[in-house]
Amino acid sequence: MGTIDWNHTQAAVWRAKKEYLRPIRHLDPIQLDSLLGVDRQKSSLVRNTERFIQGKPANNALLWGSRGTGKSSLIKALLNTFSHDGLRMIEIEKEDLHNLPDIVDDIRDLPQRFIIFCDDLSFEEGEYGYKALKSVLEGSLELPPENVLIYASSNRRHLVPEKMSDNEAAKVVNTEVHYGDTIEEKISLSDRFGLWLSFYPISQPEYLTIIDYYFRNWTGDTTTLHQEAIRFSQSKGIRSGRTAKQFYNHYI
Repeated sequence: MGTIDWNHTQAAVWRAKKEYLRPIRHLDPIQLDSLLGVDRQKSSLVRNTERFIQGKPANNALLWGSRGTGKSSLIKALLNTFSHDGLRMIEIEKEDLHNLPDIVDDIRDLPQRFIIFCDDLSFEEGEYGYKALKSVLEGSLELPPENVLIYASSNRRHLVPEKMSDNEAAKVVNTEVHYGDTIEEKISLSDRFGLWLSFYPISQPEYLTIIDYYFRNWTGDTTTLHQEAIRFSQSKGIRSGRTAKQFYNHYI
């Protein structure tokens, strides 16, 4: 896989074609303070990450919900906040998760603390990359490493498609719901993430607060600016931090 000097490298991305970790030289500079409207999620993930860095028990985290609501940005901002405390990050695509056990083997004895970042994680019918992910999340015969956590973002809470037909095997026993094998298999993956953080479209006042943050040096008419920002979000069909940033890029 090649050797990375993790004392001087904060992050790397897995390149499956060449089967190596490529150091990332130009990191996204996003900061936690610039992420608005996600205070609850931010507080929980920061607290979990602080415990991980301190060698205390911490959970793998699944950030799920609406598109453009700050899931990936929040994970990336953690690296800029905690890299000086020994936090490192490795990004891997879901198609390459079968390489994950080998990657983890290479870093499990290092002194740094690693977050494996998988963005937009979800699986379709017939995809089995989640099996390698399962083994890293909770271990197999060998315990999962203490210096590695998985942080994933997804639009799906259970990471795999759910069908009405999956519920046909469910039954009630003594007032308790017992799911069929198909649902149990699907839920078992997301259930291995100890920390679930949900993200939803923000309200209009929250959206305009983010607009005001991006346009904090704006000297024009604020009322007109807000009207244009609302119109832009309506054309996109969603109010989110991403929409606010796109409006800024468009309007400025």
